[in-house]
Amino acid sequence: MQKGFNSDVNYKGCTYHVQTEDWGQQNPFIVSRIFRNGAVVMTLKKSYSEIPEIAAKQTEMVIKQALRRQHGDMVDRLISGRLQLGF
Repeated sequence: MQKGFNSDVNYKGCTYHVQTEDWGQQNPFIVSRIFRNGAVVMTLKKSYSEIPEIAAKQTEMVIKQALRRQHGDMVDRLISGRLQLGF
């Protein structure tokens, strides 16, 4: 299991916390959540099988790269306004 990533992002006057974690081989998902004031406003959960590079080769390096990419994508989508946040 890889350690996750956490970022605080200011968007339109609000602070959001973006958290991405690997649930490990026994529960093979990479999960990203966006929080606002402690409440989850969006979740993205991807199975290893949905991520081509992990499906092809489940090494620590490949999983860590996919984890970093999903986290960065969530932050980018948040600050660009491309997310439908549930609040």
